[in-house]
Amino acid sequence: MSRVFAVANQKGGVGKTTTAINLAASLAANDIRVLVIDSDPQGNCTSGLGITKDPEKPSLYHVLLGDTPLKDAIRPTDFEGLHIITADKNLVGSNLEMVDVPDREFLLRERIATIRDDYQFIIIDCPPALDLLTLNALLAADSVLVPIQCEFFALEGISELMDTIERIKESFHHPLEIEGILLTMFDDRTNLTRQVANDLRDFFKDQVFKTVIPRSVRLAEAPSFGKPILTYDPRSRGAESYIKLAKEILDHAKTRKQPA
Repeated sequence: MSRVFAVANQKGGVGKTTTAINLAASLAANDIRVLVIDSDPQGNCTSGLGITKDPEKPSLYHVLLGDTPLKDAIRPTDFEGLHIITADKNLVGSNLEMVDVPDREFLLRERIATIRDDYQFIIIDCPPALDLLTLNALLAADSVLVPIQCEFFALEGISELMDTIERIKESFHHPLEIEGILLTMFDDRTNLTRQVANDLRDFFKDQVFKTVIPRSVRLAEAPSFGKPILTYDPRSRGAESYIKLAKEILDHAKTRKQPA
């Protein structure tokens, strides 16, 4: 059985797409079949994996609001074992179009069920908003991976997301777990970064990943070349960090499978 992650945080600029791309590539590098679903109308995950946005080709929009089976929207990437369902400008109006659809919150979950056994990990890159696209992703996911930048408003933003997750669990009886909180754009030379990191670890304990993602020029450059950091600069600190994160997640998966 596969594991479905939603990479979510309603705050923009915290490294959601960077994490979705590079975690997916790092898992695929372990001979694991991985599917990325780009659920952000900006389509940054799509272009960041070197896929041209073509509104004529089946994308997530056609899967959610058209008659396209999800398997027909899957496209290969240049990274072996890694596939993607793209996003493009069609997705922009989907929040409005889904409003009148019956069981609109479960559209993505129903579509994923048809291919779930084909992949070991499915990673959904969410938009920076708590909208219907994000709600669909959270209800399709087994767990949420929360990237967070160590800055002054970080704790406030993550509190709102945790409240939303609790409401979803209660309202929809959906056993959504926290896969982990990931500290991104980490610069341990600054007092603020260290202070926020300590506060997060004090409050969320083991829910914070041991791995941190450093602030890195090479990591920021890679998407503009349509490549994950493992292809763009495999010896960089960014590549090393995402490899460590993938290992931490695989260790979580092994622990989860072990009988209590």
